Formats: sequence, structure tokens, C-alpha cells
Amino acid sequence: MSNNKYKILVCEDDKNIRSVVATVLETNGYQVITAGNCSEAEMMMVSYVPDLVILDLGLPDRDGTEFIRKTRSYSGVPILVLSARTDESDKIEALDIGANDYITKPFGMGELVARVRAALRTANTTSSGGYSEHFELNGMVIDYGRRHVTIDGNEIKLTQTEYNILAFMSRHSGQVMTYTNIINEIWGHADLNAIKKLQVNMANLRKKLGTKPGDNRFIINELGVGYRIQDPM
Repeated sequence: MSNNKYKILVCEDDKNIRSVVATVLETNGYQVITAGNCSEAEMMMVSYVPDLVILDLGLPDRDGTEFIRKTRSYSGVPILVLSARTDESDKIEALDIGANDYITKPFGMGELVARVRAALRTANTTSSGGYSEHFELNGMVIDYGRRHVTIDGNEIKLTQTEYNILAFMSRHSGQVMTYTNIINEIWGHADLNAIKKLQVNMANLRKKLGTKPGDNRFIINELGVGYRIQDPM
């Protein structure tokens, strides 16, 4: 199915960035509508009902986080944040209040298009009422029905928690999952040792997958924020 069914709202006050992003997305077959501030973006949401929003946080009229909060009160549309803010707390806040992904400026257009594709794929899978029964990435195959993981045909023995973490992240491949996202999904609540518990399980998981620190074959460590599993593309 063609990408051109997807309509993307780009909310960015810098005219040059807005124009370049719009051009790249249109070249890749997407329909693009643009806004220069929060108020315009809110009107576009109602008028055009986009399939995905690319949002700058530093808008002239209001902070982009206000747009995320308001939008999440009535819509599950994927929101991909573009921002010059590099502070980890800003990333975590945006993701925890409902953004689906976060790219720090400056960024590569290839990376942006890949993140857009991943967010739309996840949203489309969720809205269709189900997930694929398998996930494949760089020789790793996850069989969700059997709760079975293999790499290059060899079975990988995981604990229940390790499998649950891997399965959850793979269903959101290409998107950063914050510590809070993962902890709430796996344990249902956070306690004083929650992040440490997650980090220990993640270290064991990565070791069983045959990867070492700095090896991004499967899982990328978004330092201070969370983790991202590679998108199969």
C-alpha cells in the first residue's frame, strides 16, 4: 500500500527547517501540512486529522509539551518530537506524557524518515487490532505465540522477565521506550529499585543475545532515557 495515504503535520517555527522537512517527506510519498506555532497546529489537528505529527517543542506561543498533553486527551496519533533541547529530563518528560519518539537537532533526514516509518507502522499495527506473530531482526526471530526466541536458528533461553522486556520493545521497534514505559509494562509499578532491576535484566538479556556494551545489533541504549530496539525496516 502506498505511503501517500499518510498525512503528516509538521509543527516547526523555523521556516527553513519546516520547508526542508516537508520537502523530504513529500519526496518520500507523504502528504504534508504545516504549522508555525501551537495554535495553528491545534487547528490543523481538527481540520485535517493527520496520521502523524512532527513537533518542535520550542514554539513561539506555547511550549510543545502543552500540545502533546492536549492532543493526548483525545487522540492517539503518533507524535515525533524534534527539538534542540538535549537535556535528558526534557526527552523523558515528552516521552512520558505521550510523545512516541524524540529526535535531537541537528538530525539526518534519513533518520527522520526511518523514525516516521517506524511510528506509522506501529500505529497501523495497533489500530488494525493485532500484531504479527513473528518479529525478525538481524538473524533474531521472536515467535510471540510460542514465546520463543532464536538467533541464526539457535534457541536463546530467556527468563520470563527478559522475554517480556524483549517482546514489549520489539512490538514498538524503532521507538525509544523510557525506563518508566518499560517498568510500568513489565512490573505494573515503579519502586525504589525499579530502574536498577530493569538495568540488570537488560544487561543479562543483551548478554544472552550475544551483544556487548556499545553493540547496537539489536538494542540501543538511549543513555539516561531508556532503550530502543532496532527497526527491521
